[in-house]
Amino acid sequence: MMLASCLAIPGNVSLAQDHYVAPKASSVVKPQVFASLDPVPRGKEFQVAVVIEIARGYHMNSHHPSDAYLIPTTLTPQLPAGFQVVDTIYPDGQLQKFSFLPDKPLDVYSGSVTVRLKLQAQASAPLGPISIPMTLRYQACNDSTCLPPVKLPVEAKIVVGSADAKTQAAHPEIFGRPSSSK
Repeated sequence: MMLASCLAIPGNVSLAQDHYVAPKASSVVKPQVFASLDPVPRGKEFQVAVVIEIARGYHMNSHHPSDAYLIPTTLTPQLPAGFQVVDTIYPDGQLQKFSFLPDKPLDVYSGSVTVRLKLQAQASAPLGPISIPMTLRYQACNDSTCLPPVKLPVEAKIVVGSADAKTQAAHPEIFGRPSSSK
């Protein structure tokens, strides 16, 4: 009897307020996709940028994480016929320390990062509107918890024109920035 009275919880106290409810891992990252040319002429190189907004208080491992057991951020295109990857450009991460590993900084992305694909529309690329599906893979963490790894589908929408199509540069605020290949 005595034990039961010691464990009694007052009616106005909720145990739920002590439990952290993690967000869905796919809701912590918001990607937007942009193409560098409009239209994309056959036979020309162009870029697709995935601008990734990471929720405040969260980070994800860079493409080159600090340890082999950490899940790198990757962008993998599923190219339609007539396209090829020339290069994938990941930004450098930043070394940050976290309370769960105070003596070893981790190479992470936080805030906003941009991953770019350099692609070529080959002479055989179909004319007109094209979708390029991609998979963004990451694991988002905060200072105390890592969410499950995610494979988030993203899609670039472009228009392919003939080799002599008049084209214009698009999104200079994104593609005018310098980048480094990794």
